[in-house]
Amino acid sequence: MDVEHELTISEFGRRAGLSIKALRLYDVSGLLAPARVDPVTGYRQYSVTQLERARRISVMRQLDMPLRTITEVLAGSDDEGVIRLDRWWAAEQATNEARRATLEYLRDRLLRSTTLELPPRPVLTREVPATKVASIRADSDQQSLIGVMVSSIIEIRAHLDQAGATTPGSSWVIFHGPVTPESEATIEVCVPFTGLVDPAGPIAIRVEAAHVEAYCVISKDECSYPRIMLAYDLVDDWVRRTGRLTTGSVREIYHPGFPSAAGSDLTVDIAQPIEGSAR
Repeated sequence: MDVEHELTISEFGRRAGLSIKALRLYDVSGLLAPARVDPVTGYRQYSVTQLERARRISVMRQLDMPLRTITEVLAGSDDEGVIRLDRWWAAEQATNEARRATLEYLRDRLLRSTTLELPPRPVLTREVPATKVASIRADSDQQSLIGVMVSSIIEIRAHLDQAGATTPGSSWVIFHGPVTPESEATIEVCVPFTGLVDPAGPIAIRVEAAHVEAYCVISKDECSYPRIMLAYDLVDDWVRRTGRLTTGSVREIYHPGFPSAAGSDLTVDIAQPIEGSAR
């Protein structure tokens, strides 16, 4: 490299809008390694040609984008980067909407000082046939849950569309453990489809076994945390009261058209696989 086009770490950081501490972190993480490290002094030297990448990193950090996501955005071509950027932003918007709904719930509780209730509704049972799904497993806590769900669904649907598969528009999330504000658990985001599709990257292809499930239907407004937990309680109480044994993990099933549904529309099922037959 032409040393005349080298920049010290402080010069490079000033021109890129990044601190020396951040540049050292990005070097260790592999996100932005220096062009050269002096073998005697250990000083990092950067090339002016690295400024564009550094400035992109700086802008994405201003958006509070995680380093792992930044790495994914910068990993391929600019066109691929735009796709990853749009997926991340869609997940961020969904997370912010969920946080706003939680805030409104909290304000309502503080202003009214009443016990939160769920309007009466039945718990029903149904037989679910074996279904082929594309799925992504990920670990998530409550704060990142919506973002993980949305980004996974977008990624799965893009893969299915590219493969020419047919999707009914629904999707569901299986909770393989309790997701809380303090702890992570594994969730599995599933999109049913018909057609021939190969697995790719984090996307697995499997058959969801036929089963019977107990479920109740809630509105889009009722889907926000912690209000949604009342629907879980309703299904759980029904299972205990009827003495039915559970045979799988609880799940949230999103009806076709959920994203564009009104707040009062019944668009989500809280479902628990159970033993026996539907009746």
